Amino acid sequence: MNTSKVVFLFLLNSLFLFGQKREKIDLILTNATIYTVNDSFDIAEAIAVNKGKIVAVGTTKAITKQFQAKKNINVQNQFIYPGFYDAHAHLYGLGMTMQKVNLKETKSYDDVVSRVVAFQNKKNTNFIEGRGWDQNDWENKEFPSRAQLDALFPNIPVVLTRIDGHAMLVNGRALELAGITAFTKIEGGQIEVKDGKTTGILVDNAMELINAIIPEPSLNVKTTALKDAQSEMFNYGITTVNEAGLERNIIELIDELQQKNILDTNVYAMVMASKENVDYYTRLGIYKTDKLNVRSFKFMGDGALGSRGACLHRAYSDKPKQFGALLSPINEIKSIAKQIADSDYQMNTHAIGDSTNTVLLKIYKDVLKDKPNRRWKIEHAQIMQEQDFDYFRLGIIPSVQPTHATSDMYWAEDRVGSERIKYSYAYKKMLEKAGLVALGTDFPIEEVNPMLTFYAAVARKDLKNYPENGFQMENALTREETLKGMTIWAAYSNFEENEKGSLEVGKWADFTVFSKDIMTMNIDEVPSVLPKHVFIKGKQVK
Repeated sequence: MNTSKVVFLFLLNSLFLFGQKREKIDLILTNATIYTVNDSFDIAEAIAVNKGKIVAVGTTKAITKQFQAKKNINVQNQFIYPGFYDAHAHLYGLGMTMQKVNLKETKSYDDVVSRVVAFQNKKNTNFIEGRGWDQNDWENKEFPSRAQLDALFPNIPVVLTRIDGHAMLVNGRALELAGITAFTKIEGGQIEVKDGKTTGILVDNAMELINAIIPEPSLNVKTTALKDAQSEMFNYGITTVNEAGLERNIIELIDELQQKNILDTNVYAMVMASKENVDYYTRLGIYKTDKLNVRSFKFMGDGALGSRGACLHRAYSDKPKQFGALLSPINEIKSIAKQIADSDYQMNTHAIGDSTNTVLLKIYKDVLKDKPNRRWKIEHAQIMQEQDFDYFRLGIIPSVQPTHATSDMYWAEDRVGSERIKYSYAYKKMLEKAGLVALGTDFPIEEVNPMLTFYAAVARKDLKNYPENGFQMENALTREETLKGMTIWAAYSNFEENEKGSLEVGKWADFTVFSKDIMTMNIDEVPSVLPKHVFIKGKQVK
């Protein structure tokens, strides 16, 4: 071969190699099954990430040919899903609960008292708080009374919040400090009185009198609470939480901790819809960073079904003189809804009872007339009238929690009867009308684990495989619908569908890696699945 030909081939080969020069990026994951949850629900096998965003999704061969990464992870045939949303939860509430007496899964009131005593022996605090009790789990399903707490803690206030956050048991010292007597009156709540004496049970708005005397936690306690809650979320693969009700000071603390990279989790903050908060945030306008999105208000419509505070059209089947109650007069609800409608903010309303759902859905329809694409949500939508489901055709989004159905199914029919239960926890019916559902847990009321959400939505069973054929299976969701409800539909409900919720080029690199495929495995094994790795904006957080 002559010299000129050798030089020509060398130059040709050099040009070819130069043309094939790979782009340098931060991260590549290969050899995976990737559920992109894009419009076509495509499956890919590799993903490329740079500066926190997805730059390519495709085959392992194509990705590795195009890119050279600082970090390469061979997933070894594991499964990748978009980072899970929890469309309704309480991040700060979870963290604060982790600093108090844990009363979840207590089997009796004596069990509650024992845990309080053990906590006090360890902490020796001058104000005892706890949360998580549920009398429906006890043999005696009546509300407890304060007598034992009074005997054990005559001089120390004790405040024990029910699991749903809509009732409290407090002792005599707490009642005394709050100025509550058997003659105290409260709108939108209840101070239980028997034989002319307070029992220590307070429901809904009555709890505000106690909240006013609870000592303000220190900045260190608040920060620790948020960090602890974030760790718990990451353990289960949640990358975005819709924080369902925060005050301004906590929103600003979250923002500060995120800016300092102390908190990595994404927070969609619903501001508690007090007059002061609504005035402030509607003047401020939408506040958004890469991690924090403040553009919605959380309004409390009624109480909970378990404590019979949910507002029903007809009386409770197991308590014929009790209807529950709206927490605000209808004219006030209309006024605040109109003020929010005249801003860029979203209104997300806690509505459990069928009467509350009727009232709120009608108000939504009225104030949103000629205001398209506002994506206002009904949070919970547990008990509905059959005719009210049609309101969801108007762009109103049902934000629901599948584990509420499987937690309540043992006693819900007792509360509402055999007819009303047919239109309760009706997620498939809502999906058919609305075209989407946003799925969450409502932690710390329920467990943080989104796999329990997935299981409850699809199988409609508890963790003991009860009932054998599922609870009201006509309202079960498919696996694909459930995954969308935990990802892209939840993102859409937040106006975030162009930045999160699916694994597509240009979106944030939020995703989870699992060793098992929740889309095909035995559904009864899904609750035990945990993520191997969790990434937020390309950063590995687990």
